[in-house]
Amino acid sequence: MNPADDPVRPGPATAIELVVDGRAIPGLAGQTIAGVLLGAGRRTWRSSRGGRPRGVFCGIGVCHDCLVTVNDVADVRACQRRATDGDVITTTDEPR
Repeated sequence: MNPADDPVRPGPATAIELVVDGRAIPGLAGQTIAGVLLGAGRRTWRSSRGGRPRGVFCGIGVCHDCLVTVNDVADVRACQRRATDGDVITTTDEPR
C-alpha cells in the first residue's frame, strides 16, 4: 500500500500555546498536558512528600505522579488532560 493512501495517517498539526508557570510553551492540538511538558524538555513538575521529583510515571492516570493545576483547578492528571490553546498550568517544581 502506498503510505499516502493510509487512512490512519495523521492530519495536519495545529499549533497551540500553554502558559506554564508564567512561560509560554508551544504544543500541538491533541497532545496531553504531559506531552506538551515533555516536548518542552520538562521531565518533572512536582515533588513527592519526601522531596523526590515526579512527572509522568504510569501515563494512564493511575499513579497521580503527574498532577498539575490547570486554569485554577487543582490536582489534574497531566497525562489524561488534553491540552487546550491558552490553558494556564501551574506546577510545584522548578524545571529539570
